[in-house]
Amino acid sequence: MSIPQRRLPYCSFLLRLSVVALLGAVASAQAAEPLRIGVPVGLSGANSVIAPAVVQASQLAADEINAAGGILGRQVVLEIADDASSAVGAQKAYDTLVFQKKVDAVIAMETSAARNAALPIINRGKVPYIYSSFYEGRSCNRWMHVNGWVPEQQVAPIVDHFMKERGVKTFFLVGSDYAFGRGMLKFTREYIEKQGGKVVGEEYLPMDGTDWTPIVSKIRSAQPGALISSTAGGSPNVGLAKQIRAAGLSMPYGNLAIDEGTARTMGDTAAGMYMSASYLTSIDNAQNHKFLAALKAKFGDQAKTANDLSEPQYEGFYLYKAAVEQAGGMDAQKIVAALSQVSFDGPRGVVKMDRQRHAALTMRLGQVQQDGSIKILQTFENVDPGAQCPDLK
Repeated sequence: MSIPQRRLPYCSFLLRLSVVALLGAVASAQAAEPLRIGVPVGLSGANSVIAPAVVQASQLAADEINAAGGILGRQVVLEIADDASSAVGAQKAYDTLVFQKKVDAVIAMETSAARNAALPIINRGKVPYIYSSFYEGRSCNRWMHVNGWVPEQQVAPIVDHFMKERGVKTFFLVGSDYAFGRGMLKFTREYIEKQGGKVVGEEYLPMDGTDWTPIVSKIRSAQPGALISSTAGGSPNVGLAKQIRAAGLSMPYGNLAIDEGTARTMGDTAAGMYMSASYLTSIDNAQNHKFLAALKAKFGDQAKTANDLSEPQYEGFYLYKAAVEQAGGMDAQKIVAALSQVSFDGPRGVVKMDRQRHAALTMRLGQVQQDGSIKILQTFENVDPGAQCPDLK
């Protein structure tokens, strides 16, 4: 039976109402759907000493953001995966996060080996990626931004102090045999030689190596004025420092990979060690006091020492939130573009990843005390990361 002509407008009106209601229901469902952020981290392997603090920083950031209404009204859900501190482990973790969990973004403190293995997966998945670890520099990818320091920001404070304040002329370099260790020490050697110093030895041990005895013997024979190391964070730091201490070597020791949390766990072993960091718990500003109090309130006696690897992880969540809000939605390309424009005023001060997807950072030269705390010897404001990714569009 045909519908009378006079009723067509009413039917059309009902149809339009149904479509609007359906679209509204879909929009509401999408708004209520959680925003998933992947956190691959070395729960096992070399970074397992550091990982708990990184996980806590991620959990704190997510809780704070959710309590304030989420990101564009969506609650943040963490998807934490063990990358085993390795390339193989990272491939498995990222495959799971990107293609199974379908995360909206990745915020990760990882070894350089893990990062390099993950980037092809990030490319295929087209996922915004904030790398929150200090590293050897010049890793460039259209989906990645970095809020950790690079050699141009971290090496000079230690080398300059040794040469100008301690009168050091010769150096011995020790590292883990992978991208970070070799990249950091390549830059360090070049900087030392540029300043008129001399490198009298350079040795490496595999990331999973534990016996530093042959290298310690070479250090003793070379009798350098100072030792500088760049190992995988966590357990390699501890092992090398213990064996240097046990050998009775007492020359000035600068560690390019130590974090405050690891230093505190080492007790007397780390005492006297020099480090250069963008974050230390002794930073005296309102944002840092609030951050430390929030960690204590959430985790109590289980709270891990905040450090130069966990604080940038916390900060990364707020930078991502700001980018999503500036982009006005979940378009990945717009979010990535916004990451170069937004900033966050946090425990380290204002951080903005606008220097070729890296950030100018205030660096602190510190020395580990007997109780594991870090005494700040000198502060360097807004140190530029230099040319990192000039060709990246």
